[in-house]
Amino acid sequence: MSPLRTYRMSLFSYFRISRPAETKVPEHLVDAEYRKLRARTFWGVTAAYCLFYVCRMALSVVKQPVIDEGIFTPAQIGVVDSALLFVYAIGKFTNGFIADYCNIRRFMAIGLVVSALVNLVMGALGLLGGWAGCSTMVLFIAFAIFWGMNGWSQSMGSPPGVISLSRWFPLNKRGTFYSIFCATPYFGKFLSMVLIGHVVLWTSWEFGFMAAAVFGLIGSVIILLFVSDTPESKGLPSIQELSGEAPQKEDSIPVSRLHKAVFTNPGVWIIALSSAFVYITQYGISNWGVFFLQKAKGFDLAGATYVIGLAEGVGIVGTVFAGWLSDKVFKGDRLKPVILCGTVCLATMSLFMLTGGGMVLNILYLGVASLSLAALYCIVAGLMALDIVPRKATGAALGVVGISSYLAAGIQGIISGVLIGNGESDGSYDFLPVALFWIGSCLISFIVPALNWNVMKKKVVSG
Repeated sequence: MSPLRTYRMSLFSYFRISRPAETKVPEHLVDAEYRKLRARTFWGVTAAYCLFYVCRMALSVVKQPVIDEGIFTPAQIGVVDSALLFVYAIGKFTNGFIADYCNIRRFMAIGLVVSALVNLVMGALGLLGGWAGCSTMVLFIAFAIFWGMNGWSQSMGSPPGVISLSRWFPLNKRGTFYSIFCATPYFGKFLSMVLIGHVVLWTSWEFGFMAAAVFGLIGSVIILLFVSDTPESKGLPSIQELSGEAPQKEDSIPVSRLHKAVFTNPGVWIIALSSAFVYITQYGISNWGVFFLQKAKGFDLAGATYVIGLAEGVGIVGTVFAGWLSDKVFKGDRLKPVILCGTVCLATMSLFMLTGGGMVLNILYLGVASLSLAALYCIVAGLMALDIVPRKATGAALGVVGISSYLAAGIQGIISGVLIGNGESDGSYDFLPVALFWIGSCLISFIVPALNWNVMKKKVVSG
């Protein structure tokens, strides 16, 4: 066997899903051991995914000093932003399918280590570029390449995190815990704004990237210490046996056939289209909100990161609220909460983007918008897809929704950067075009599922 083939086999063996443990947990200890490992795994992936976002959001925090120092233009920053999102879209699609076969503990940890190292390199490039007198074009190309690499490593976070829910939780509890996991991006963004924002304020933008790297490495250690791959790998019965679930027809169908069924199901792609417009709105505010508050409303860096950070923090409530609203208030109906949350988000987003006001009003407008947008994101981009796919094809569904969502978010980054840059005159900016772009996307995000609900709710079956 050639060395290359041996290496490929070793790599495959390292990442493939864990084999059942030879030593089984004694029957009288099964329930306690299952609950302990389930809790450790859930909180491990949840905490780690928060720190994935810290490694993803560092660029959003440092935009104002980077632009004001003349290092990059808004259009160039938009391209660097989009490099991550475009690569992330492709990575989430492919890694969503791959992760269904993988050891989620190892897969997720490697992704976060690489993301942390990329942030470290970005900070070092900024420092070395200034000392060496590198041209802005050289830095621009380097930043786009490395931030694109970060996009691939970031795509190794969400699929294993969500797949862990399918492997460790019964169907009747998955929605509730998914809504909690769904809050992690918002908590990660909140941490980014507060922690990275203060590092940049006290030092420089280069050290903002380096601080993100430290948090990423901490997250990888959390994964290795707390996350388990499957119940069977720990000597426990399968989740179906543990929860007493009746066997499903899909349990005996090969994963490859289920993946094909997911890929060809029109409901999954309609969900993906709706999610795409949610992401345009969400990433517009996340990636440009600090800059918008500084240039359109006169906030300083501390005040702008405070407003955006609080809004992202409120988003945590929104995602948890989404599960309760959908399951308890609307008795499992996904469409009604989508329309309600979408309408509220549209109104408050319009107030935030098109009116003035001080700190309190902007926190109010953006806080309510973030809460409703987070609930919309949780239901559309997550629960709707999980409702119609078999457990063994969870990663595939997330891959389809993910590639649509993040391609749209990447296109948003370029369009937003161009619209903002074209509106610049003597250091001031006209944000009306980009505001209409984000608000219009919010409207479309909940109109699409409203018009296509009968198709979206049909379950994926293997032919």
